[in-house]
Formats: sequence, structure tokens, C-alpha cells
Amino acid sequence: MPGLPVSMRLRRIAVVVALVSFAPIACTEDDTPTAAQAGQTLKNHILRLLKERNAQKVTITDPGGKDIPCGDGRAKQTFAATGGDLPNRRPDTLRSMLLGTVQHVAPYEVVSLRSMNEPIRVSDSSAKTLLTLDSSGDGVYVVSGETECL
Repeated sequence: MPGLPVSMRLRRIAVVVALVSFAPIACTEDDTPTAAQAGQTLKNHILRLLKERNAQKVTITDPGGKDIPCGDGRAKQTFAATGGDLPNRRPDTLRSMLLGTVQHVAPYEVVSLRSMNEPIRVSDSSAKTLLTLDSSGDGVYVVSGETECL
């Protein structure tokens, strides 16, 4: 473009920029994770939640990592773990403590909460994960979860 007036060069650059801006963009999948990716996130969330609660003797009760068919070529994954707290803390207190801590892990929202005497269900729509916050007895946290069908 040497020899062209500056205004002409600027117009050509503007046209090229406009054409590039409106060029077709290849279609890509949305940001929905695969079942395996969501399964890993599920595992990380559960273990982090128990760590945030300073749970002792964490035991993995469902190692997950396997696709469970949901139909239509989709699958989900599961994961579960338990951990200990002070032996005199009642199940309703432990459920409440898990619920209060889960927001430190990810943006979980309550799906089901009838009372602190029953398991609490929470969901993270961006991670496509569902957790059940529970306690099997005094001083015992029980956290299980599953991914959505992906």
C-alpha cells in the first residue's frame, strides 16, 4: 500500500478488520463437560469439602471413575466419601456444618432441604454435579454425589 494516501490505507485496513470480524466461526460444542470431566470435578469437590471441614480419617466409599449409562448415549459418574469429626457432634449439626461449608468449594445451591434430620441435596449447575450432604451417626460426615447425565 505504499504510495496510497493515509486515508485510503486506513479504509482498506478497516474493511479487512470488518470482514474478519464477520467471517464465519467454526461451530464448537458448548462448555458442557464430559461425564469423566464432571466426575473428576465431583471427586475434587467432595474431597475438598471434607478437607474444609477438617474431617479425619477420610475414607472413599465409592471411588467412581466409571461411566453409568443414562440412555441416549449419555452417562453419569458417582463418588462418595466419609470422614470423622468430634464424636459428640450429632448428625443434624454435621449436616448443617457441611451445608455451611459447601459454598467455600463451589457455587452449590440447595435442591432439597426438608430438615437437618434428613440428607441435604445441593447442585452446582456449572459443574453439572449434585451432592448429598449427610451423616450416618454422631461424629461422621457422609458426602456422596453424582454428575448429571452428560
